[in-house]
Amino acid sequence: MSTTMQTLTIDRLGQRGEGVARGDVRAVFVPYALAGEQVEVEVSGDRGRLVQVIAPSPDRIAPICPHYGDCGGCAVQALRHETYAAWKRGLLVDALAHAGVKVEVATLLAAQGEGRRRATLHAKGHSVGFMQARAHEIVEITQCPVLAPGLANALPAARAIAKTLASHGKPLDLLVTATLSGLDFDLHGAGKIAAHETQRLISLATEHDLARLSNHGTAIITRREPSLAMGTAHVVPPPGAFLQATGAAEDMLAALVRAAMPKARRVADLFSGVGTFALRLAAQAEVHAVELSAPALAALTRAANGVQGLRTITTEVRDLFRRPLVGAELAVFDAVVFDPPRAGAQAQATALAQSLVPVVVAVSCNIASFVRDAGLLIAGGYRLESVTPVDQFLYSAHVEMVGVFRKAPLAKARRSGLLG
Repeated sequence: MSTTMQTLTIDRLGQRGEGVARGDVRAVFVPYALAGEQVEVEVSGDRGRLVQVIAPSPDRIAPICPHYGDCGGCAVQALRHETYAAWKRGLLVDALAHAGVKVEVATLLAAQGEGRRRATLHAKGHSVGFMQARAHEIVEITQCPVLAPGLANALPAARAIAKTLASHGKPLDLLVTATLSGLDFDLHGAGKIAAHETQRLISLATEHDLARLSNHGTAIITRREPSLAMGTAHVVPPPGAFLQATGAAEDMLAALVRAAMPKARRVADLFSGVGTFALRLAAQAEVHAVELSAPALAALTRAANGVQGLRTITTEVRDLFRRPLVGAELAVFDAVVFDPPRAGAQAQATALAQSLVPVVVAVSCNIASFVRDAGLLIAGGYRLESVTPVDQFLYSAHVEMVGVFRKAPLAKARRSGLLG
């Protein structure tokens, strides 16, 4: 596709944090450009590469990372914080308004804490880093200011691993988590690893003092069990298990969930994972945790058994996309929390909408699926009481949200047959 040089004025920030301008033919998306700026752009189709900022926005500030502008990990690092927070909250406000959902959206809560405790590094050959914005090229990084101090040694270890597996000629994803007992790596993309490579990786784990090193969910070596605090419990997650990116966000999301159901005595935690909410809710209520991953539930159970004073936690391995909890299964609960993957919980939200559960709390990392599921609950007689956006992915367009839904009394009466 041919390219042209154009001088553009950026109208607004888009949903990915890119500047959006009117080009000669169509809208052009320009990474790292800010609203109101006049910029020189190399345009190809609807994509633009920022060449020069001719007239900067008054909201432009100096970025904190030398890789900003090349690395695609941070979209809006050069945006003044107050404007950034308003833009990110506005993404949720606009989506709810567009769907006709009326609710006051709370102020965006900062939840970076010490930084991200987990990251996915990419490697090809000997190159290790993050991907360029909207590209498949790796930007080699020497530092990342949004990562937690516990990940300080992740880059050297990742480079050593990539070098060992470079002969495979395949791109690697290296999911690394900073745990209380050290770094936990899970590799994806290498395929089958030869015996001599396995021995070299075991040696590297010792050289770099890794807690655990796994290949696609199977441990190569566990030198120390990688442990994470969740409430009063300590969880040893299976390799590659889902975790919130920052510990601060996990604590904040759990606090919002608990605050929404202070009097609940029996709670369902759907898409529970390793127990982010269940292990905290069990301090006040009996919890039934439902999750597709049996290893995740085994980690939850083990963690719960190691703590005195928690109420009963039962678990169930179940695919909630195909077989959501329905009817009588839901009727025994005072409250339900669900925290699905980015695709949301359409089937489960539909079943919940038909239930009489007094309180439903939806936790989501995707605005579109959250708004869709909220619409289903509202159509079933729930009132969306509050929505709180939580920012754990600093400088990105990603936002977590917690929505609290309560069954309207009239809807309860109709469902129970008290009204015709």
